[in-house]
Amino acid sequence: MNRTMAVTPPAAPASEHAGIAAARARAGIDRKTDVGRMIRVDQAGEYGATRIYAGQLAVMGDRAPHSAEITAMASEEDRHNAAFNALMTRRGVRPTMLQPFWSAAGYTLGAVTALLGPEAAMACTAAVEEEIDRHYSDQLDELEMHGAGAGSTDPELSGMIEDFREDERQHRDTALAHGAEKAFGYPLLSGAIRLGCRAAIRLAERI
Repeated sequence: MNRTMAVTPPAAPASEHAGIAAARARAGIDRKTDVGRMIRVDQAGEYGATRIYAGQLAVMGDRAPHSAEITAMASEEDRHNAAFNALMTRRGVRPTMLQPFWSAAGYTLGAVTALLGPEAAMACTAAVEEEIDRHYSDQLDELEMHGAGAGSTDPELSGMIEDFREDERQHRDTALAHGAEKAFGYPLLSGAIRLGCRAAIRLAERI
């Protein structure tokens, strides 16, 4: 009587197990680095937004057209910035080294657009928020992609981004409803600000 003997596959060599473990460790480090980069650039963007509104309100005061709307939007940006500051502290993420530059640049952009008039100030908001909406959407897609169908790899960060993205969209819609597109040279002004935002995002990711 013939008997079929079960054949046990040979165990993988120890070097193979070590290689798999090392690859998984590298993947974990890469994901942590990517998330740290996201948090850093998001905090920089929200901080920059607070400085833009500070510059606008310094010029416009509290009685100019659209000052009330700008004050309300500035309050929400303060909330976003505080939330990212707290997240950076908990996660041990360093801020961008360009933060002093963003402070001056954001304030100057806000002041200059306010000097051009209320519509230009709103055009600035519409342009910035359009880019932030696109940026946050890209980040959410990236977090979902790394989750490989199991949802976001970082639910806490995703939740914050989704929440803040809705605020940014409302800011853009508010700006458009209050005459952003009536600003002198709107296409040129909007395009220049959006280009500057993209450059700032790239720099904050790296520095």
